[in-house]
Amino acid sequence: MADLRIDGLRQGPIQPDQNVKEKGSPDFGKVIKGAIYKVDGMGKEADRSVIDLLQGKAGIPETMIALQKAGLSRQLLLAVRNKVIDSYREIMRMAF
Repeated sequence: MADLRIDGLRQGPIQPDQNVKEKGSPDFGKVIKGAIYKVDGMGKEADRSVIDLLQGKAGIPETMIALQKAGLSRQLLLAVRNKVIDSYREIMRMAF
């Protein structure tokens, strides 16, 4: 299988690209903190949008979009949190 021939050509061994730098995967805690900060930022943006609406600086569509973004991102974060907790509980129930 090492000598794969296609129309009389021989493929040499595949060499890893020397220009690719290996990056470590991001820390799980940092990813979660970043997601929490983003969700919090969306909530603050929605609050500012409501205040701007009350002051007449923003329209209803922009405010509703900001509120929907904040609500959906919060729901997604809670769904991910619940899945992580369920996975942890399932791992703890496993017998090794």
